[in-house]
Amino acid sequence: MADISVRGRTALTVADAAAWASRKAGRGNGSMIGGLLALRIDPQIMKQLGRGRRTVLITGTNGKSTTTRMTTAALSTLGEVATQADGANMDAGIVSALNVHRDAPLAAIEVDELHLPHVTDALKPEAVVLLNLSRDQLDRVGEINMIERRLRSGLARHPDTIVIANCDDVLITSIAYDHPHVIWVAAGSGWAMDATSCPRSGEPILWEGPHWHSTGTDFARPQPDWWLDGDKLCGPDGIRLPLRLALPGRANRGNAAQAVAVAVAMGAEVEQACAATGTVQEIAGRYRTVQVGEHAARLLLAKNPAGWQEALSMIDHSAAGLVIAVNGQVPDGEDLSWLWDVRFEHFEDVHVVAAGERATDLAVRLTYAGVAHTTVPDPVRAIASCPAGQVEVLANYTAFRDLNRDLRERTQ
Repeated sequence: MADISVRGRTALTVADAAAWASRKAGRGNGSMIGGLLALRIDPQIMKQLGRGRRTVLITGTNGKSTTTRMTTAALSTLGEVATQADGANMDAGIVSALNVHRDAPLAAIEVDELHLPHVTDALKPEAVVLLNLSRDQLDRVGEINMIERRLRSGLARHPDTIVIANCDDVLITSIAYDHPHVIWVAAGSGWAMDATSCPRSGEPILWEGPHWHSTGTDFARPQPDWWLDGDKLCGPDGIRLPLRLALPGRANRGNAAQAVAVAVAMGAEVEQACAATGTVQEIAGRYRTVQVGEHAARLLLAKNPAGWQEALSMIDHSAAGLVIAVNGQVPDGEDLSWLWDVRFEHFEDVHVVAAGERATDLAVRLTYAGVAHTTVPDPVRAIASCPAGQVEVLANYTAFRDLNRDLRERTQ
């Protein structure tokens, strides 16, 4: 703790005590309360904890936790890595993660996109990974082009930071376009509804296969340094390696590509980094399969239109049932108008159940999509209502959290 001030040491001592008390009281791991108290006592504690580390920050609308876990695995080939185990990606969670792993020389930190500018100022990262940018919770996050401008301005203050950016995402490309040190990764973009016009000029974006450009300007998709070719990851100097992941979906292949790219930029061997991404099997309960009576329930999480569209593409249409659970609490965003942007069509042959606190809103959307369904608000009972066998469960944030809690209680 040589680089921590006396006030900072007091803050961390209080944080450790609060986290311990939270765990003893059965109120969770205490990371949030510990981090909040540390910041209240010493607002500069994040900056102090970041000194002497080689840090990478990972942000974007979707895929932050997965990419952070993959980046941590890849960087672990170089040494101990500080990171969040629970995905707490705002200031308190970041401080807690750095405090728990105080002696780790490396850090892979997930950051909420709204927090990225000031966290970058505090931690002065060696690298920043930009995944994607699309509409999220409008009642919390706000208008997407405003976020793009804020992130672009924040990165401009750190010209020496390496930026690993998804060149298939128009808004991400705009953020990184003028930065002096960019590694471009063709990580894919299955959602283009929030980037129909250039965020810089307002001119239309035209797509020609995977390539895009803005009419009337020179703003266009950069040539990628890393890209996917089937089951191979391709990169500089003729790199072409098999990418074998335990996680499903095209989006996770893109996440892995960016994780490998940043790990290699920070000195990892590409073969080891690539293999390490394949060791990640679940992210805070996502993608795992849980036995619920006669049902093997696979749990998927989605939080916004882009994430829902990607998660729906992972659904196994041969499953005995599909439970879709939607809540509308503050962490989810109370405005559920985004349901009408998600394509729920093409599940005609699947037994679909609408669940969650806002099951009725979802049921209306499914009706307009022409999807036959039943409505069972309680997600556990919704799973039980399906025919025996494999059941796909797709839930938004608090519905997913509460379902995992209920399933844990049933097995204790």
